[in-house]
Amino acid sequence: MRVAESRRQPNQFARRLFSGLPDRYDRLAEILSLGQNRRWRRAMIDPVAASHPASVLDVATGPAGVALQIAARTGARVTGIDLSRDMLQAGVSSVAEHGQAGRIALLIGRGEELPFADATFDALTFTYLLRYVSDPAATVRELARVVRPGGVVANLEFHVPPNPLWRAAWVLFTRVILPAAGLVTGGREWYRVGRFLGPSISEHYRRYPLSDHLAAWWDAGIEDVEYRLMSLGGGLVMWGRKAGDRSVV
Repeated sequence: MRVAESRRQPNQFARRLFSGLPDRYDRLAEILSLGQNRRWRRAMIDPVAASHPASVLDVATGPAGVALQIAARTGARVTGIDLSRDMLQAGVSSVAEHGQAGRIALLIGRGEELPFADATFDALTFTYLLRYVSDPAATVRELARVVRPGGVVANLEFHVPPNPLWRAAWVLFTRVILPAAGLVTGGREWYRVGRFLGPSISEHYRRYPLSDHLAAWWDAGIEDVEYRLMSLGGGLVMWGRKAGDRSVV
């Protein structure tokens, strides 16, 4: 039921799903990823940091955890965008606590319709976004639109382990252990997210397998696309470069 609802009204569903979690979102992400979320984020940011960008857009920034890591590893000015006001309010507090208010700007917006001109940013990251949009391929095209030629695009998503043994263990964890642990450690909000997550990931890759993700990036004009399955396949990090020569912009 929840998975079907998330497909019909993905933006509204995402707002409701995470409305009670902003102050605990990063801790929740660690639990959902069995403590691997920080390592996955570092792997996503690696190609961005290596490109030495002056400006980076972080889409689905949530409470600005990725934006803060980008600021810590680069000299870039970072813009974070998210559709949840609650998440962004938590992000504003976190950015201030880290003394990065002068380098990180946060604003409300949708990844499917970014309020920026073409070729605005040197690099772009997006995290756990594509399960909450109605058209992932169109969203990737919109993300690529605001990146300058030659700029790095990098993404982190959950994934389904391809090995049958690990996949069976993953199904057990996401369907049984995760909701129960969420209820005990975080109450109803965490239980709701824990119960939704596993079926949501499975349904997403049933409809949009990894080959579709790669095709969407290529069709959006992103080249040299690479990907890495993380933690026995529970996470997916993908990165590439916007086609064209940066020097012509």
